[in-house]
Amino acid sequence: MPALREDRSIGELFGQLSQDMTLLFRQEVQLARAEMSEKISQVTGNLVSVVAGGFVAYVGALALVAALILGLHEAADISPWVSALIVGALFAGAGYLMLNRGLKELKRVDLAPRRTVETLKDDVQWAKEQRS
Repeated sequence: MPALREDRSIGELFGQLSQDMTLLFRQEVQLARAEMSEKISQVTGNLVSVVAGGFVAYVGALALVAALILGLHEAADISPWVSALIVGALFAGAGYLMLNRGLKELKRVDLAPRRTVETLKDDVQWAKEQRS
């Protein structure tokens, strides 16, 4: 006949508690891995945005700079170096805005595994209750 819960010895109870704690610890590690993977995915997406913004600003500046410098030189009848300075400042400003937006998004990502910390607190509380 199987032993009732009340009939189990202290050793058996501690053995069961040890097994439960081991299982709980493994589950917490799995949760932490999943949560960190999610955070890394967010950071990767934001880094792609930063790099893409910088690349777009650079390529756009290279593709249009010659035409804009010459067009400004012709239209405003100013020297080529002043035209180059104006066009360069515009592209640099646009690139700065794109990079700044991506960096702000990166700063908003919280890398701490908050759910794991909360469940660990719950686990500690549960373990304390089991000992009582």
